[in-house]
Amino acid sequence: MVVPAALRALYGDLMILVHDAVGAAESPAVVLLHAGVADRRMWDAVVPSLQHRFRVVRPDLRGYGESPLSLDDADGGGYTNAGDVAALLDELGIEDAAVVGASFGGQVALELATAHPARVRELVLLCPAAPGVPDTAASDAFDAAEHRLLSDGDVEGAVRLNVDTWLGPDADEDTRTALAAMQRRAFEVQLAADAAASAAGEPEPGPREVEIDLPGVKVPTYVVSGAHDMDLLRACAAHVAAQVPGAEHTVLGWAGHLPVLERPDAVRALLLDVLRDDPTVHAP
Repeated sequence: MVVPAALRALYGDLMILVHDAVGAAESPAVVLLHAGVADRRMWDAVVPSLQHRFRVVRPDLRGYGESPLSLDDADGGGYTNAGDVAALLDELGIEDAAVVGASFGGQVALELATAHPARVRELVLLCPAAPGVPDTAASDAFDAAEHRLLSDGDVEGAVRLNVDTWLGPDADEDTRTALAAMQRRAFEVQLAADAAASAAGEPEPGPREVEIDLPGVKVPTYVVSGAHDMDLLRACAAHVAAQVPGAEHTVLGWAGHLPVLERPDAVRALLLDVLRDDPTVHAP
């Protein structure tokens, strides 16, 4: 679609992300931002319950699911993920929202809270990625293995690596299959865009970096981490909880990196309790 010039001036080279929006328009808005190994389908099990009380918006970020990535999205160019989300809120007439972000989506939520603070009413961060935390031996080994598999053209091997790494012990075979489909789709979109950029002699597509100001986040923030998650991501969650003023932090003893896929019933209850602001039921 054509993006109005006023929005381009405000947010940069953006697109209106492919998204679902359900629930009454007058209800408080909740935005669900997916992990970097998934897309908006990762929220399927929690949306029906949330939409009874909230207007629920779940986009595919650029390069995931049904939102494209193209040569126009060259690395260091004009777009940011936070700008895309803010533009989507404008498109939907939403002034502000509680933002729930998983993993990479948690980092995008923090970028949004930094770059567009008036748009964020509350943050719920599920095993978020975050700046300022050094890599670990485990994360370096994962990155090297994924790079090797993709360089060899073994996309299915890279999909299996991600499923094995990021799902905790409670994930069943159906969940593994669903995550594999989402990760495979992300690889298809991103690798095709990278190949087109290489053929054209252009940089690989990607967003412009947004510097996150954790101490500057001034909204209620609830951080969740999984006891079975990779050490780097456990450190990221702890870092965010320590740096954001007043943030709460809960460690789920049963969870890996993607608790909403591993035990959707438990996370559905947690989200309803936190988003309804009932202080007596913030435990998992």
